[in-house]
Amino acid sequence: MTEGPFGALREQLLDAAAAFSDAPGALPGILSGMVDDVDRALSEELEIFPVCHHSPSSALAMARRLREKQPKVVYVEMCEDLRPLLAELTNCRLPVALQAYATDLDGFPPGFGPLSVIAPITESSAEYQAIAYALTTPDVELVCVDRSSDHVFKWLPKNDPAEAQGPVAAEDADADGEDPAEGQALHGDAVGLEIGDLRPRFAELEEHLLHHGKVRHWSEWWDQYVEQPLAGADYHTYRQVMVLIGSLFRHLRPAGSAKNDRDEERERYMWTRMRQHLAATGTKPQDALYICGSFHAASRVAEFGVAGSDTYEITEPSATRWLYGLIPSSNSAIEAQFGLASGSVSIASATWTKSVARYGVKPYRLEGQKPAAKKKPAKKAAKAVAPAAAGPVTDRLSGFLANPPAPGGLDEAELLGWCVDIVRLARRNGYLASTADAIAVYETSILLAGIRDRARPTPYDFQDAAVTCIEKDSVPGRRDVRRLCEILLGGDRIGQVGYHSLPPLARDVYDRLAPLGYDLTKRNIQRVLLDLAADDALRPCSDLLWMLRRLMPGDTARPIMGARKLGERSIQESWDLAIGRNQRALIELGYEGVTIEQVLEQRLRKAVWEDGATAATALQAVEDSILYLSNPRFTDELGARAVDLLAAERTVDDAPEVLKHIRRLQAYYRANSPELPAWCQDFVTAGYAHYCTLLPTAFIDEATGIRQVAAMLGFLFSMESLALSLGCDRAQLELAVQQSHPEAPGKTALLWAAHTQLGLLPIAELRERCDALLANPLVVPAFPQYLSGFVQALDPVPVLTPFVVELISNAFGRLPDSVLLPWLPTLITTLREHSAELVPVLIKEAGRTFPGTLAAVDSWVPPWTAAPARENTSGPAVESGPVTELLLSHRDTPDALAALLGCEPGWREPGATGGGAAGDPKVGALLTAHPESAEALAGLLAGA
Repeated sequence: MTEGPFGALREQLLDAAAAFSDAPGALPGILSGMVDDVDRALSEELEIFPVCHHSPSSALAMARRLREKQPKVVYVEMCEDLRPLLAELTNCRLPVALQAYATDLDGFPPGFGPLSVIAPITESSAEYQAIAYALTTPDVELVCVDRSSDHVFKWLPKNDPAEAQGPVAAEDADADGEDPAEGQALHGDAVGLEIGDLRPRFAELEEHLLHHGKVRHWSEWWDQYVEQPLAGADYHTYRQVMVLIGSLFRHLRPAGSAKNDRDEERERYMWTRMRQHLAATGTKPQDALYICGSFHAASRVAEFGVAGSDTYEITEPSATRWLYGLIPSSNSAIEAQFGLASGSVSIASATWTKSVARYGVKPYRLEGQKPAAKKKPAKKAAKAVAPAAAGPVTDRLSGFLANPPAPGGLDEAELLGWCVDIVRLARRNGYLASTADAIAVYETSILLAGIRDRARPTPYDFQDAAVTCIEKDSVPGRRDVRRLCEILLGGDRIGQVGYHSLPPLARDVYDRLAPLGYDLTKRNIQRVLLDLAADDALRPCSDLLWMLRRLMPGDTARPIMGARKLGERSIQESWDLAIGRNQRALIELGYEGVTIEQVLEQRLRKAVWEDGATAATALQAVEDSILYLSNPRFTDELGARAVDLLAAERTVDDAPEVLKHIRRLQAYYRANSPELPAWCQDFVTAGYAHYCTLLPTAFIDEATGIRQVAAMLGFLFSMESLALSLGCDRAQLELAVQQSHPEAPGKTALLWAAHTQLGLLPIAELRERCDALLANPLVVPAFPQYLSGFVQALDPVPVLTPFVVELISNAFGRLPDSVLLPWLPTLITTLREHSAELVPVLIKEAGRTFPGTLAAVDSWVPPWTAAPARENTSGPAVESGPVTELLLSHRDTPDALAALLGCEPGWREPGATGGGAAGDPKVGALLTAHPESAEALAGLLAGA
């Protein structure tokens, strides 16, 4: 029990377990196992460097150790297929994230994709120091040894794709649950990979630590009790403490959990890869350094160590096609991805900057990389930490655990600066803050630090003090005091991927938009004006902006003035551009193709060929192809696909959309082409036969709405002339209408409208039927449904517009309030939903029918209630001639036409006047009373 350098510590911990535990059981095993894990990790021939993700103390220790040891090979816990991306970091401004993205999946269940993996990199992280050292130091090899991105998803449960796609870290960190802000959404739904997640998975332990540590969340506890004491610790103390913490959390994890099994699988994978590399290159373990999370440093798998078991076999990845790139990241996105407290990464970044100046550490930085912020003049460095001496492992844990951390003292100048700056920021954001508030924040910060047993105020103490002293009843602006403190302590730093590290598509977009003369890498919204009539060189820019609007998030390119419609082109356009803010979306768009046109073509083709595609989807793709792509062949291909989809459909749910799209496309082709394309003609003939076949079923099917049936009739009636000219038979439509026998009142009204259009039902008879409905008290409650059907019939049978106006007027005049009032919301919502098609027609007809002035209302008589004028059945005199003789000799044709029009057949012989004006007694009396005009006319004719 007392063997090894940690024997005394092990004995002390076991004695403590016996003294403080009523029934010692698992506790002695946990405590002794922790010491064993530390001893095992530090005794390994290949030096293990335990880290915590985005930890300033880990980054400081890493920078010191790299300069002391100068290893020739650096093994990093990172997906091995992300290694080629690391060289591109020189063109970026941190933080950024390495990304692996896949949509063409193989070996995964349906609905499992798209797959996305990201690994964020910040300047204050230990992995960045290792990457910068390896890339800037000659003859140093950087090897990523963790499983590939493909294995990340292969090892996840296949029955839960949400676990693979949700915003969950690879270490199962929980998200905050709040609505993501702009910076928080930079990672999207990718799975996050981090080096060294150190958070207890034992809820009771975390609650206990937070309560007794007098902190609110885990990030604050870690900063107070781990980060600050380890920032100035020597290398051996740092290693032992980090392995001890990792071992503690490992022992408290439930045994047999799926998460624990995956972590052990990763450890076997990494150690196998390292042994393979050491054997292949001949590198000595003493010349290498293995960087991994503290949790994995305390591994207990058989493959652990250079001399570990070689029985583990690495499985081959699937045939999934992975794409790789860099995307911008941010502090808030990292916090949301890995469940960290808001502002913790910003505070860590500020702590890193301060610690570098305080301890005189010279960090590594990639050459040519854009600085994240302007450097402040360095203060006088504190006493440097002594380099780690080579030799046997000694116990540093006992002293670290037994002695309190050395007091750092109050940095009065720093705290005063914070207090003055937060008051200045508060005043700029609408708070009524003053110098008295700055003094109050200063004193309260010191008071809170004393209450919480802290040597000096931390950024968290200052944040709480500022909220207490400055925050009032309400927030006057968009930012509260807590958010202002985060901005003051570093803000939500957002990274940027450099031009040369962008995929070809993104670089092509920047190059093609260069004539605009704007810096599109900026994250602010820029207003761009395009005078296309004055400068034709801007038209390609306009075309590209419209494609970006079609493919990218809505705020990337938002048109303020101008439109892109079939047959229309703007002469001036105004845009709000936020391409720099949506750089991640642009980069991921580059994974799909080399140019924006290629991506759009691929997406349109995919939309019309995927399962569930409809004719309406294909017609929309045809419109987009015409609007954005100058590719008639591709447009014809999409149109032919629309014909096939329409013929294969068994429902008419999309009939309104099909009618809307085909009408627009026909109008466009008739205005811009000498003839309709072949696919459009085929679509009309196929649609005519298709809807004629489905019409009787749609009339009686309860699942088919009135709007869908009206759209079918609109297609058949509006396309009838073109369909007949292309070889269709009108008998199909007549048979379909006559075979329809609806039961619903609305569909019955549509059927009557169709009969009227086909000449099977005169308007007079239709009016009589509706009057009979209004006169029947049993049918009156259902009359609004009939009226709704007639309103929907305005589109397929526009000739009924006067009759519908008449019918609505009669309904409002004759229906009781108990029937009319419940129906009014339905009428209003119907007209509002179809305002573009129905409302203008109704308003125009109503304006023609009703009086235009208020004075004319009292004397106005509805035209449908006025007494009909007496018909003059006499007719004019029949003159003889060749036309008259031809008609008289072939009377069958005129008789058939009269019967079709509903007129009574009747013939008069030539020369018969049938009465006329001369036989009217009133005319004779007029001529007798005033003979002068007749005599003057007779004299004029005699003289001629």
